[in-house]
Amino acid sequence: MSIDQLPEIALAMVARGKGIIAIDESNATIKKRFDSVGVECTEENRRAYREMLLTTPGLGDYISGAILFDETLRQKTKDGKPFTQLMMENGILPGIKVDKGTVPLAGFPGEVVTEGLDGLRDRLKEYAALGAKFAKWRAVINIGEDMPSKTCIDANMHALARYAALCQEAGIVPMVEPEIIMDGDHDIDTCYDVTEATLRELFQQLFEQNVLIEGVILKASMVLSGKDCEEQADVEEVAAQTVHCLKATVPANLPGIVFLSGGQSDELATEHLNEMNTFENNPWPLSFSYGRAMQSAALKIWAKDIVNNVAEAQKTVYARAKDNGLAAMGEWK
Repeated sequence: MSIDQLPEIALAMVARGKGIIAIDESNATIKKRFDSVGVECTEENRRAYREMLLTTPGLGDYISGAILFDETLRQKTKDGKPFTQLMMENGILPGIKVDKGTVPLAGFPGEVVTEGLDGLRDRLKEYAALGAKFAKWRAVINIGEDMPSKTCIDANMHALARYAALCQEAGIVPMVEPEIIMDGDHDIDTCYDVTEATLRELFQQLFEQNVLIEGVILKASMVLSGKDCEEQADVEEVAAQTVHCLKATVPANLPGIVFLSGGQSDELATEHLNEMNTFENNPWPLSFSYGRAMQSAALKIWAKDIVNNVAEAQKTVYARAKDNGLAAMGEWK
């Protein structure tokens, strides 16, 4: 795919009333999820679980794409059809997580930087051949005493921009995810300031690396009070602060923004998204790219009987996709 086709894919990812499902947990992370519901973390169980999610009837009504893990991108349904083929037939774009996770940022205790740039050009070439249309890279910004440092923000945003440039070179739409972590007792104003500084640096770096903004999707965290903050901002304030921050930092020619749930409850993530979409004059579509908030209820049902509870679990996946699809239009009740 040439760079000229990237804006078309990016716009399809944020089509009206549709969002992205994130099923890109690493094997270590999915093991934790499976352990919590008493399912053994074998390759076959991981494959069966992801097949359950991806074969949900009508999923393409509200889901435009799915972020996969390396293993999943290569897997097939039990009938032998590659997941990527199944997805494309149902109007769902295959995406791939390409970062290698975070490591401590040397010299800055408590801060991390994301690795994975080494060898990324070749990996992207292979992923494009396997059918990936977009990719995702997550940077992690912690809030705490004297955190984040400018060094941490700069290092992570520079890596995100280099990753984005390599994706576009390979004909893949980069999803850039600078996640501001909810942990801590900071108030919503602190979160606003950190989010603003992070996004300003991100778009400056993307510009400096000659990344085509029309071929990028931003996966953003909402502006929230810290998890341990005594005064939690209400839904209206979260929506207003988030949209205000985005309007102050994000170019209007970006095709769209999808939010991560970032540890919010399923319903709260939907409520916040819905509220933001009741505002007039948002320059870009605001949608969702939820992982846990799309899967947690379904995982519990599926885990009780992984052979016979597939249809029952899929009903919850569809219901969550529908709720969030409606919220992406400001029509969720």
